[in-house]
This record gives sequence, structure tokens and C-alpha cells, in this order.
Amino acid sequence: MTGESTGSASQERQKKPMDRFADIRPYRDSEVRTVIDSLLSDGEFIRTIVNLRFPRFPGFISGLLDPFVRGRLEKEFASVTDVRTLQDLVRRYMDGMFRRTITEFKVSGLEWLEPGPCVFMCNHRDIALDPTLVNFALLENGRDSARIAIGDNLLTKPFASELMRLNKCFIVKRSARGRQAIGAFRTLSAYISHSIFEEKVSIWIAQREGRAKDGNDFTEPAVIKMLALNRARGSEDFMEYIKKLRITPVVISYEYDPCDGAKALELFQTDRHGEYRKGENEDLKSIASGVMGHKGCVHVSFGRPLEGDLGTPEDVASAVDMQIIKNYYLHPTNFMAYRELYGESKDLSLLNEQYAFDQEEYHKEYMFFHKRIHSLPHEHRRYALAIYANPVANKIKIISKSVD
Repeated sequence: MTGESTGSASQERQKKPMDRFADIRPYRDSEVRTVIDSLLSDGEFIRTIVNLRFPRFPGFISGLLDPFVRGRLEKEFASVTDVRTLQDLVRRYMDGMFRRTITEFKVSGLEWLEPGPCVFMCNHRDIALDPTLVNFALLENGRDSARIAIGDNLLTKPFASELMRLNKCFIVKRSARGRQAIGAFRTLSAYISHSIFEEKVSIWIAQREGRAKDGNDFTEPAVIKMLALNRARGSEDFMEYIKKLRITPVVISYEYDPCDGAKALELFQTDRHGEYRKGENEDLKSIASGVMGHKGCVHVSFGRPLEGDLGTPEDVASAVDMQIIKNYYLHPTNFMAYRELYGESKDLSLLNEQYAFDQEEYHKEYMFFHKRIHSLPHEHRRYALAIYANPVANKIKIISKSVD
């Protein structure tokens, strides 16, 4: 896919009347085949797939694999003509990947979900896996998948944007500045409203911009403000509009974070030098690491649609945080990290009734976790441990307040 073909396709889409969301919305069934054919003819896309699939091959050898990978993809995508068929194919891929990298997949809270669309507001640990696992949980339980909000800062390559929009993703223009940013957020808010109220399709959106690299899952009120931009000012109350969106907190907890070492490096560099500069294609590499890396047990917990006094964006953010922290499932690795950082704290007794692990299994897991953490550079280790320990600390704070 060349730059000219991308621009031409984009211009054709924008010519369609009444399509104000053309440059951010997911692709429609009628557009799927054209986009796939463009991707399969894009040499950079094929080379990226080869490099991600065979990262240890020297460049001159991996280059020989390009035609074979293209041929394999052409064969596999030959029958894909609409979004549903594409999602079925992706689902088969992901199912196999999950079996290799996830030892146990747990889902809870689905009984709270009522019929109809909602805004799933989720904690954010992994670029691609978080929404994928939420949709996987929904589809596996006979429910419709959600459209996914993804920032354009992750789409450094044209083919990345095309891939995401094929798979029910819509674009959040985080790179916009000034007046353009205001306009972009108004359009985004209008699109989310359009999806929920007119097309009756649920939305997945992260509770914050960027991943919670330090393990602290807190909602940014700016996300709530964006959601409310489309309400009819003067005639529609903020709280009324927020409740119409049916914001439903969702929390994903990973026993092992495949990107923990990379996150620890970034946190260390930021602390030491005040900033961290990403390498070329770093986000794409993070996506690949997250998908293909070992995750152990993964738990997806759906909360209840927000209720109560939600008069400000800060109120809404606090209500989301409360459910996410309460519903976060703690794995043995979380307790191991907490103990290594803080010792056998008496505060852990507050969690004893809820969490009881088999001691033999706990010891085996500890040996693996200890080796994993201590394989990192010494100065990075406490940052890696904090990724796992902070969910324990946050849950203890909530329990302590309720006890007081």
C-alpha cells in the first residue's frame, strides 16, 4: 500500500455524504476487502510482520521470507469480505495465542451487564491486549463485542491505522494541538454518542491516556470531560448524560506482565533523567511482546454501571476508580512483590479472607517470579516490583477506609 493509494482511499471515503466520522471510525463491511488488498500489497507491512514473527533472523535472511509470508496471508484472508468474518479469523489466531501464553482465563461480573450498549471504561496495562481480552470475554459469553478507542500516537505507520480500523477500532487524535484538539475531541465525543445512542454499539475506552506503567490504575477526569462534550448544553444535565452512557468499569489483572521489564526501564529512565525517549517502532514491539509473552492467569472483571451522585468529572473518575480497585483480582505475584518491597506488613491481614493460595504452588510461583525480577538490572527491580505491588497497596487503602 503506497502513500498515494492511502490518500486516494481516504479521499474517496470522505466524499461520501453525511460521513462526518470518516477519518476516525472503524471500516465498514463494504470497505474491508479494499483495505485488506491494500495491506497485502504494502511491502512495509509484510516486512514488519516478518520481523515480529522472526525477530532473531538476520535482515538478509528475513527478507527472503517476505513472499512466503505474503502468500500465506493472501490465502488466509482470501475469504474475508466483512468485519465479522475478519473478527472470526482474528479470534482463531488469538485463541491459539492465548492457549500458549495464558494458563487460565477467568471472567467475573457478567451477571451485572444489562442488555443494550454501554461505555466499558477499563484500566490500561497493555496496548492491544486490554480491549482484545474484554471483547474475547464478551464474545465467548454470547455478547456483542465493543468498538475500541485507540490513540493515533500508537499508529506511527499507515498500515497500523488500517489494521486497527479493520478490527472495530476508532481513532483518538491525541496528537492534535490547540483548536484542532478541541475540534477533534468534540468529534470523538459525538462519535461515541452516535455509537451508543444511534447504532447501539458498545464502546471500550481506557480510563487514562497511556498505560498505567507503575501499576496504579486511576481515571483521568479529562476522559470523562471528553465523553460529556456532546451533551446538549443548557438542556441536558451532566449527571443525566453520564448515566445515559452507562459507564461500566472493567478491570483486567495479569499474573505476569510481558512488558514489565520494558516498563521498569522507562520508569527508571524517567526518574533518573526526567524523560524517556521511545525507540523506533517501540509501541509495535510492545504490542508484539504483550500478545506473545507469558501472562500466566488473566482475570477480567466487569463492574456495575455507575450510579449515585456524579455531579462532576472528578466524581465520575472516583466512582470508576473505586470499582476498578475493588474488583482487581490479586495474583500471588502481586503479594510476592508487595512483601519484597515492604516486608510481611500487618496490612496484608486485611486481604487474608479474600485471598488464600496453596502454599506449595505459591512457593513454586515465587521461585519463577524471583528469577524473573532478578534477571533485570538491579536499579530497575524496584520499579518492576511496584508494577505488581501497587494494586495490593491500593486495595489495602480502600479496605482500611471502609474499616475506619
